[in-house]
Amino acid sequence: MPGCTSLNLLQWDAPPPKAAYGGRHTPLITPCMDSTPTHILALETSSSSCEVALLSAQGGEVSVFSRSHAGVASHAERLLPMVDELLAENGITRKQLSAVAFGQGPGGFTGLRVACGVAQGLAFALDLPVIPVVSLRAAMELDAGEEAVRVVVQDARMGEVYVAAYARQGEGVSASWHTLSEPKLLNSRDVVPWIQLQAPAWGTEAGEPLDVRLLGDALDAYPQLLESAETSGSGIVRLHEGARVRASAASVARIAWRDYQRGQTIPADQAAPLYVRNKVAYTTAEREQGLGGNPKAAAPIALRPMIENDVDAVVEIERSVQSFPWTKGNFLDALKAGYTGIVAEQGREIVGFYLLMFAPDLAHLLLIAVSPDHQRKGAGHQLLQHCEKLATQRGSPAILLEVRPSNRKAIDFYLNRGFQQIGTRKDYYPKDRNTREDAWVMEKKLGR
Repeated sequence: MPGCTSLNLLQWDAPPPKAAYGGRHTPLITPCMDSTPTHILALETSSSSCEVALLSAQGGEVSVFSRSHAGVASHAERLLPMVDELLAENGITRKQLSAVAFGQGPGGFTGLRVACGVAQGLAFALDLPVIPVVSLRAAMELDAGEEAVRVVVQDARMGEVYVAAYARQGEGVSASWHTLSEPKLLNSRDVVPWIQLQAPAWGTEAGEPLDVRLLGDALDAYPQLLESAETSGSGIVRLHEGARVRASAASVARIAWRDYQRGQTIPADQAAPLYVRNKVAYTTAEREQGLGGNPKAAAPIALRPMIENDVDAVVEIERSVQSFPWTKGNFLDALKAGYTGIVAEQGREIVGFYLLMFAPDLAHLLLIAVSPDHQRKGAGHQLLQHCEKLATQRGSPAILLEVRPSNRKAIDFYLNRGFQQIGTRKDYYPKDRNTREDAWVMEKKLGR
């Protein structure tokens, strides 16, 4: 039976601006037990605040030092001088850096390009890995609320907001956050209805509303969000007011440090901003017709077990993304053999799927794919997250998969989600009538 398909998708998961330069020192709570010094430079320019931070882990301590400057038009000219000043202040040279992190957005187009470009330039020159951090995730960690689910709403102007959702896993110092919904663009008045639509997939218990903390700078820009939070009585969610925060370079650095420890870095040439808005501006006539935001984002994606009646739709998706697809017979045989199949449904349409085989010592992800019309909208991430959760529940220590080396989108997708190449299978995939292509074997350790 064939190996893993090519996954033809890529999901590219601050405090108020300060008037002038300002340094601050913020020691992290968790001590660093590694005796090897680690220095991570972090850049965050997704808003009107241009910020740089240096995370230093050495001598049993982890500390963060940062600088900021207000002014969108000056990001490009200020960023590198601020980097050099911050490094000099702390006695660190560029050659001592271990990695470069940047807030990849969403946010202002120009700011995102500046941070990404500077991060890439430094990483190329110094031969360093890059750590992209979703800016909404960095903002979320600045709020100290107790609720297990947090929704970050960031002002995107023109009556719209960037929105993403996160959930806490574990308790105490071992607690971590995972992404419930990748960043999306919504009209500000659609935020609360969207939360209510998504809540069942986020884990509401029968008869019990889900406590959701609403936070971000959009709470200031759109007061009606707070009014909705106060009057929400749907019985599905219970909204709580959170802090008005935006990503900071320091919060980007802290997330990057955790990713660095897990080996979740990427080469410089794979770094890219996270653009959510496909169109910068709508005309008055277009807005009167209801354009703006992302109307499809309100329709939740539901995951369920694959059944025989789903196979025709699954085969069509497989054919749309794979040069040598599985046949209907392959899928039916896999289901009969007891492999785990999961489909992603949006409305009544199957938009993606995965097929998983459990072995005694690991879980083997045979196939995962999303239809071309629904790629880059979070379905692939949701499927992979479900797969990892299921494998963890079954006691699998790792997930294994194969991917074509020529499929850079799939490789980037897996790398950004913690997979690493551990080997190569020679001549594994058919390529054309007379030749074959190797497969990269990739693995992600679970339970960490």
